Amino acid sequence: MNRRLLLACATLAVLAATAGCTGIFGGDQISEKRLEGDSNATYDWNTTAEVTLNVTGGQYRAIYDFSNRSQLKIFQRESLGEEAPVDVKTVRFRYPNGTVVTLDQSQVQRKDSRTVFTLPSREGKLAYTAPHRGKSFSTPTYVEGSYEVILPSGMRVGTPILSQVRPDADQKHQIGGRVHLSWAEVTAKNVTVRYYLARDLLIFGGIIGAGVVIALLGLAYFRLQIRQLEREREEMGLNVDTDGDEFDQGPPPGMG
Repeated sequence: MNRRLLLACATLAVLAATAGCTGIFGGDQISEKRLEGDSNATYDWNTTAEVTLNVTGGQYRAIYDFSNRSQLKIFQRESLGEEAPVDVKTVRFRYPNGTVVTLDQSQVQRKDSRTVFTLPSREGKLAYTAPHRGKSFSTPTYVEGSYEVILPSGMRVGTPILSQVRPDADQKHQIGGRVHLSWAEVTAKNVTVRYYLARDLLIFGGIIGAGVVIALLGLAYFRLQIRQLEREREEMGLNVDTDGDEFDQGPPPGMG
């Protein structure tokens, strides 16, 4: 019995040690294949904002235009509020002369709930792709400066109940059916955009319209019922006209 217990303890110890070694030596590394991503993938480097975030269906592409910076640390907030590294892929760096390179494992690492980029040059543009879901987009502002967020095709903002933009964008315009939101200078801790599909506004308007019609019909029915009750009271003689009642003719003779 003691031998079996010792064997079980030894097995658990080996498994724990193996798991620990994986976490220390390989668990936080991002594979070269993921960093390379789609070899044919291209980024639109002709950005004017210091941070451009292009949100599509299931992912977003970020481009940071750096000046005199050697490192960038990014993170995302989980459902319970804890911070975790961003699961990036297709990581590229563009030098001022136009040369584009892929960053390797030594330049992109997960450390202390952060994804850390070590830039090959203090001047240039960093681009990466990360997953995204839902009809809202939020990111911490890792750097201050000008921002641009490009919404997925067909998505809109502007209706208070269905959408929200924080902080308020300085400009909003459409290009090719996609809404572009721009900020000249962002000093807030986060940029958050909640948007809706254009047809959702029609559905929402239809629901509001139907609600108004139902309310008007209910009011009309209520007033009809009141009038019907008044007629029934009149027919039953319950509504007595007291105008000209003998008690309202003034005081008796000699008392005036």
